[in-house]
Amino acid sequence: MADMQVDNFRAEIFKTLGHPLRIKILRLIRSGEKNVSQLQESLGLDASVTSQHLMALRAKNLVTARREGAKVFYTVKDPKIYQLLDLAREIFDRHLIDSRALLDELEREEQILTQNTPDT
Repeated sequence: MADMQVDNFRAEIFKTLGHPLRIKILRLIRSGEKNVSQLQESLGLDASVTSQHLMALRAKNLVTARREGAKVFYTVKDPKIYQLLDLAREIFDRHLIDSRALLDELEREEQILTQNTPDT
């Protein structure tokens, strides 16, 4: 039963992180809290779209909000989320390295084949 709850929690976190704009928001606030207009400007989005993504992140407790006058500032709730994002980047980098190695191998095979093909 507890394993299922943990798996559901993981799935919900990954589902929330499944949108690239939400990941970008987390990257933007990595260096420190940002207010909605700063995020909106950096993302190039209107206020309603930015707010929707921030609400999704807040609903899963990935970010917290702090009000200062009329402005709301956002920061990451648990900095360990960045370890997860960093690991995803490492996996992506390895994937690119593997893909590049495969492409290089295919290019070598292509060169061998064209060198061994008699001219017609």
